[in-house]
Amino acid sequence: MTRTYHALTRDRIIKEISAKGNKPLLFRELVELLDVPPKEIKKFKGLLNDLLLSGTIIKTRENRYALPEKINLITGIVNSHPDGYAFVAPEDGGEDIFIPPKKMLGAMNGDKVVVRIEGSRQGNKKEGRIIRILERAHTRITGRFEKSKGFGFVMPSDPKIIYDIYIHKDNWNNAKDGEIVIAEILEYPKENRNPEGMVVKILGYPDRKGIETELIMEEYELTPEFPEDVKKEVSNLRFQISDSQLKNRTDLRELKTVTIDGENAKDFDDAVSIKKQTNGHYTLWVHIADVSHYVETDSALDEEAFSRGTSVYFPDRAIPMLPYELSNDICSLKPNVDRLTVTVEMEFDKKGRRVDYKFYKSCINSNERMTYTQVKEILADNEPELCERYSELIEDFKLMEELSLLINRQRWERGSIDFDLPEPAIILDIQGKPADIIKEERNIAHRIIEEFMIAANEAVASYITSLETPSIYRIHEKPDEDKIEDFIELIRGFGLFIKKKEGLKPKTLQKVIEDVKDRPEERLVNHILLRSMKQARYATENLGHFGLASENYTHFTSPIRRYTDLAVHRILKMIMKSAGAHRHTPLHEKEIEYLKETLPEIAKHSSERERIAMEAEIFC
Repeated sequence: MTRTYHALTRDRIIKEISAKGNKPLLFRELVELLDVPPKEIKKFKGLLNDLLLSGTIIKTRENRYALPEKINLITGIVNSHPDGYAFVAPEDGGEDIFIPPKKMLGAMNGDKVVVRIEGSRQGNKKEGRIIRILERAHTRITGRFEKSKGFGFVMPSDPKIIYDIYIHKDNWNNAKDGEIVIAEILEYPKENRNPEGMVVKILGYPDRKGIETELIMEEYELTPEFPEDVKKEVSNLRFQISDSQLKNRTDLRELKTVTIDGENAKDFDDAVSIKKQTNGHYTLWVHIADVSHYVETDSALDEEAFSRGTSVYFPDRAIPMLPYELSNDICSLKPNVDRLTVTVEMEFDKKGRRVDYKFYKSCINSNERMTYTQVKEILADNEPELCERYSELIEDFKLMEELSLLINRQRWERGSIDFDLPEPAIILDIQGKPADIIKEERNIAHRIIEEFMIAANEAVASYITSLETPSIYRIHEKPDEDKIEDFIELIRGFGLFIKKKEGLKPKTLQKVIEDVKDRPEERLVNHILLRSMKQARYATENLGHFGLASENYTHFTSPIRRYTDLAVHRILKMIMKSAGAHRHTPLHEKEIEYLKETLPEIAKHSSERERIAMEAEIFC
């Protein structure tokens, strides 16, 4: 009888170990269990090592292999507190584990560790001990250098780094007392010993212009410079659009088109056009920069964009995902120049319901670069000078306002949650220091573009979903039950009540926001509700977007500054086989397999990079 050979994979190894329950296995037992042929032993050892390094499986002192959770161990990420203790967030979700200061094993904030559960604290909260450090989060630490006789210390800027870094005199490298420096870690902390390092870069004294931003950039390893191979690729790009590039593109250069962005924006990746049909329906064109035309898959430029994941914006500078030659020039939809785009053309009925859509590669020539303030002053204030200057666009702006309000009404009726919280804007003085913080109010122009971009993202997600094509989605899951229960309890004190007999729905929370509007506690309730919600993330499984009450949602409209949008553009262009005729054909099997293989990593990495960017922007 011939035995069926099952290929060795990480998933199969995990499955077989899991099937053995709580019993850790010796290497020879695993070989026998998985029926590993002699010629595959080397490969098998490599797979086991990968699983060990990632913390997916554990090797015990007796050289036995097991899944951590089967032997009362948890793999997770350290979240340190300045007082010395920490919490470890399990990688597979679940309750955080408290780690007392004496059970840290020299782990630092952000490290990936293995924890043994040793009991419970008050309220049945798990307590544990770190028994292994799998991966260090930091190789360099930024902080203030303090001298002593024959040695010095770097006092970390991040309060979650609870160890001062010991610096031997030979490793000062001309650092002066009180300067902000970067220290490379030479030895990591042990239970009763500080980490040791050497000064590798001097940023200067704390009052130097721009040093706060540089500190954050170093802390989060954000690099403004691009590698040489990326610069070389950019230098070889064709900046002039040729006739051959217009082949199989819809020519929209005669269509009246505008960009509407912030006063200080430089990367314009979206433009809009609008017309009203004789039957009262609206045609809306959303044109997005065709970044994927210039950034080829697996090129050095593509790999660097993937690594960065997103652009990061500080009060005094930006760290772009793409080099400035692309982000601020050839891909930026500047006025009065031809630009390659991908267009979402949508039709809406008199009530603002989307009734049709199509997608195609295009070429536009934007008529004007408008700001949110200008459009608001035209629509809301009827400002004479602006109305005269942009007289040919006024009717278009009025149509945009009209349609955006209808679309918003449709979104509101299905339960979409809009917190409408003003964003803080930091005003810098001539030294680059924060001089003031003002509320940046959202006006009608912001809402127009927001509604149009949401509509375009939904149309793309709906289309890709209808074809059952693998993709990346922007998902927002329901809030955790316990957090919502806490929220319900809190708002009772304000005379607000939630009924959720049929399960929590977005419309339920929308009603709370409506009920608290214009009350003294409005801002407090909105902030607490926002903190009760889960964070939106990227995933290959379409779980819908709770906050938008949307069944299908993705990110498509910002490929200059988000890698996920670039990936979605590529998927859409795979589908558009005959772009000029607007005909779409299903993907080949090889293309589907390629997407299934590559998209999960893009979704996971992009979510991580987004989190890092948000933290850096908040701390700056």
